[in-house]
Amino acid sequence: MRGILTIAYLTWIEARRRRIVLAAVLGGLAFLVVFGVAAFFIHRGITSSPEPVNLVQMRIGYQFMTLAGLYVVNFLTVGLAIMLAVDTLSGEIASGVMQTLAAKPIRRGEIVLGKWLTYWLMTAAYLLLLAGGIYLVMRVFAGFEQSGMARALPLMLLAATVMLTVSIAGGVRMTTITNGIVSFAFYGIAFIGGWVEQIGTFASSAAAHYIGTAISLVSPADAMWRAATFELLPSIMRGLPITPFALGSVPSTAMIVWAIGFVVAVLALGVYLFGRRPL
Repeated sequence: MRGILTIAYLTWIEARRRRIVLAAVLGGLAFLVVFGVAAFFIHRGITSSPEPVNLVQMRIGYQFMTLAGLYVVNFLTVGLAIMLAVDTLSGEIASGVMQTLAAKPIRRGEIVLGKWLTYWLMTAAYLLLLAGGIYLVMRVFAGFEQSGMARALPLMLLAATVMLTVSIAGGVRMTTITNGIVSFAFYGIAFIGGWVEQIGTFASSAAAHYIGTAISLVSPADAMWRAATFELLPSIMRGLPITPFALGSVPSTAMIVWAIGFVVAVLALGVYLFGRRPL
């Protein structure tokens, strides 16, 4: 455990030195500023309109805007998770830094786990910053409180954790560029699989539904976002095909457990392969 914490601390220092944290925070704050300006003017336009305000339609509109913001937050968090880890092993192996680090009295598995822990904490903090910002913007500027955040955020973090772990494990054997391409392709497969499953459900196509489910089992990141969306939507809007966030098929608890097991298995595989890789 001490070796893991040592590697985690060194990884944090390196991330600060390379200004990864600063770039992520500034990018996230810029997104929140744009979203806040949009929310302010949209709310002012609605409330200052001479036409009578339909409160139901207004709430649906605010719900849609909040989900759109959180959808972008989910994508940015997943992207950050991939990019944080994409170079952490392959880059240090290629530069020769890893040979020096592995020569110290620290197990190779502790190197992988220490780096994973640091990047996971950074990813969680980034998600909390952006999702919390969306919640506060909508509450302050539009008077809209998004429910279900406490249940949805862990699922969004699990989606990012899946991709972080894939990126970490990929860096054991692949070069940085190859690992980045494969990791984003892996997420793209999950994204398409989710849409295939939803469209298949709405179209009553059992084949498409099962194909999408199978893809989600192979790449469960997008399924976690859909599970989070279910927690964010009001019960009256769940399953209604009136927005791009409508759900025809909701990931089950078994899928969530599968995603957790997927993270554990892929991380264990990365530790195993790194222990056998010649440096």
